[in-house]
Amino acid sequence: MWKLASEDAAERAEQAAEVARRLNALDGVVPQLRAVRAGANAVPIDSNWDVALVADVDDVEALDAYQVHPAHVEAAGYIRSVVESRVAVDFEV
Repeated sequence: MWKLASEDAAERAEQAAEVARRLNALDGVVPQLRAVRAGANAVPIDSNWDVALVADVDDVEALDAYQVHPAHVEAAGYIRSVVESRVAVDFEV
């Protein structure tokens, strides 16, 4: 999940939608992704984070390959440009 840096609510909403769009666009492009779902926060509560991502991969090796895939690297560059902070949890199902 990401908390965006902008203090302006409208700008933050636009950026959140763009982050989600870029991450969802990785579906079918990054072969290691079995499924990817990203979305902007739908409930404007200050303590909520702005964008969340759920990405399914087969194993740690697939996760590592996803991280360096050029399409992911490009999306991550934009995300880093608008983000204040990030939290993540990688877990096995």
